[in-house]
Amino acid sequence: MDLGLDGRVALVTAGSRGLGLASARALAGEGARLLIASRTPESLAEAQESIRAAGGECEVSVADMDDPAVPARLVQEAVDRWGRLDVVVANNGGPPAGTALSLDDAAIEAAVNANLLSSVRLVRAAAPHMAAGGWGRICCITSYSVVLPMPSLSLSNVARTGLYAWVRTACRELSSQGITINLACPGAHATERMRQLGGGGGPMGDPADFGRAVAFLCSQPAAYITGTTLVVDGGAVAAQP
Repeated sequence: MDLGLDGRVALVTAGSRGLGLASARALAGEGARLLIASRTPESLAEAQESIRAAGGECEVSVADMDDPAVPARLVQEAVDRWGRLDVVVANNGGPPAGTALSLDDAAIEAAVNANLLSSVRLVRAAAPHMAAGGWGRICCITSYSVVLPMPSLSLSNVARTGLYAWVRTACRELSSQGITINLACPGAHATERMRQLGGGGGPMGDPADFGRAVAFLCSQPAAYITGTTLVVDGGAVAAQP
């Protein structure tokens, strides 16, 4: 299937490792020109090298998405480099574990900033450029916790569910400008971080397959898919009582 991404310009945040990198590789494999951002210069350099070695076009930017000024800066970098921006994959690292009543205000505010507001800021900055071209695709990587809250991950539950609600609210406003916005919600995947944590207690997904799912949501054939929540978890949610 031709995803209609050849020559498109894509920005992927937290894109140097894990599922962000898998998404970036999938987009590059479809011919998209990439700007990937991450906090770590070393992992960015490795990601850029691997994408270019596979024939992809990739630029990188060291950036911390927790900084309120960063999303607009990254959007402008992409536009300055290529004159347009067509695809945004909004991603950021998850907050620490914690139970609901153990959380203090500072922890909640930090989680909301990292896993809700960072994506909102990115969409706000990108949308005018996409609207100018009459075409845009936005995919927010969250977690399957938006449909099945996990007791030990209360910060993630709060912040990511807030993003879920915002995306489902914003989708109609964006659709009138030719822009779709969706959520990709992973369960356990065989990333380096998941292996370090000891695995997911069962079979894990292939990050490359997750990346392809994100690429499809960002594709031309997905033009009529917006405001949806794609859970990619091998049936883990469906297996819950």
